[in-house]
Amino acid sequence: MRQAFRLGLRGFAAPSLSFAAAPRFWVGRTIVSLGASEMGSKRGMSNSSRPEPATSEDKKGKKSKGLVASVPSSSTSHVKENSSEGIDEVECIKNDVARIDAMTFQELRTTLRRVGIPAKGRKLDLIAALKCYFNQETNGDNTEAVEYQASSGFSEYISVSKREENSNENNCVEAISSTSKNSRMQRSKRVKQSTKEKMMKVDGTVGRSKQMQSSETDEIAGEMMKGKILSISKKKVTEVCIEGARAEVNGTIEPWTILAHKKPQKHWVAYNPRTMRPPPLSQNVNSVKLMSWNVNGLRALLKMKGFSALQLAEREKFDVLCLQETKLQEKDVEAIKDRLIEGYENSYWTCSVSKLGYSGTSIISRIKPLSVTYGLGISDHDSEGRLVTAEFDSFYLVNGYVPNSGDGLRRLTYRISQWDPSLGNYIKELEKSKPVILTGDLNCAHEEIDIYDPAGNKRSAGFTIEERESFETNFLSRGFVDTFRRQHPHAVGYTYWGYRHGGRKTNKGWRLDYFLVSESMADKVHDSYILPDVTGSDHGPIGLILKL
Repeated sequence: MRQAFRLGLRGFAAPSLSFAAAPRFWVGRTIVSLGASEMGSKRGMSNSSRPEPATSEDKKGKKSKGLVASVPSSSTSHVKENSSEGIDEVECIKNDVARIDAMTFQELRTTLRRVGIPAKGRKLDLIAALKCYFNQETNGDNTEAVEYQASSGFSEYISVSKREENSNENNCVEAISSTSKNSRMQRSKRVKQSTKEKMMKVDGTVGRSKQMQSSETDEIAGEMMKGKILSISKKKVTEVCIEGARAEVNGTIEPWTILAHKKPQKHWVAYNPRTMRPPPLSQNVNSVKLMSWNVNGLRALLKMKGFSALQLAEREKFDVLCLQETKLQEKDVEAIKDRLIEGYENSYWTCSVSKLGYSGTSIISRIKPLSVTYGLGISDHDSEGRLVTAEFDSFYLVNGYVPNSGDGLRRLTYRISQWDPSLGNYIKELEKSKPVILTGDLNCAHEEIDIYDPAGNKRSAGFTIEERESFETNFLSRGFVDTFRRQHPHAVGYTYWGYRHGGRKTNKGWRLDYFLVSESMADKVHDSYILPDVTGSDHGPIGLILKL
């Protein structure tokens, strides 16, 4: 086993939960135990064995929350059925399921409400839902419909529905299913979940399943309205291909497995490293693994208890680790070097001299580089310790911490008119002799898919149109490839979550950290990935596996 360095970091998952390892998938009912404190308003049947009586519409014409049996517009009266008659009628339909097809739209709605199932959708949806309910009643199953409100302000409804009749296209379905602890009559619960309640505790698992063609066309249905509303009918399916894996660790939902974006597109999916990373390369393939991490203060990270970077090294087996925002002073470097052990003796550090305890970058390597240089060679840019370059046999590795435009965008002009062009020219000059890998915190969410709230951050540092155009002009348009976006064109994956609003808990983040590579070596990239489970900083590590 490769040796690593003794950095006492915090918050990593246990080594046994390696994303690189092929996870075990399963299909089955997920059991979700929602505590009362985690639930919003609920709509369900009463604790008695009788359903609640129907109530009429109020004077303003708004529908009340009771069970309403409305007569067509030709009649102005409302029919109030007592509970015993309703139960008898349900039993009659149960004994003669063929009657369902002949029922009117209003009869279907009324019957579904009696049995505690939300009556939403078209007539075909209601027919499928009622048949599904009676079939489950016959088999002795217990069902629940859960309506949950997403943190972005739109509502996501999970309800009984009919599968869209498009058998040529695989539908990605995210389902949250649960088993009730109450009696059989408590089948319908509405859960309105706020932003802070995204991290709810569960006693089971939450999976993402990708449905294949099946003979039971009304078993599982998924449809997206405004990019946010999802309808699902829960039932056993004959053919299901698992795309997602367990999204629960130690009883807590992994937030990055939930698509979090204020303006999602239909084809976007949440990035899940458990399922989206390719299989490991064979030991016979010559490769190098690079990692990059903005640690937001290395000394503070070292003081955190509970974990060691040795476990990260054992889990990821990286060859080179690039750090940004170490916030070290030059007098601190030797003490840090003394904590490195056999296997990672090659470390190179640069610190800010214009502002102590600020910025700072380093490269820690198992492989000894051919040469190492610091900065861009321009005095106006090199006083903050923002760049280290290591030359290896087949490429240059440039580790950078791009200046943030700051509050009020006070450094925006410096960033886009001086720093970015200088860095672009620097890496293009290096590329004349061998390919270049630029990594680090580049402080720019390039596209709308790279930030949770694009509309609300158009004048925020890191997402201004000026910074995004500069990123395109100085790097991408000059022949450098965003490796993560090329590998995952539709994946919403973030690398930064602000502390202020608890963004990590709800996966409201930014993708600010990159591995950009010369076009000539883009085809050699085996994997470009994010490790969102690694805490201890407001950034998560990113990795690159390159075939040599």
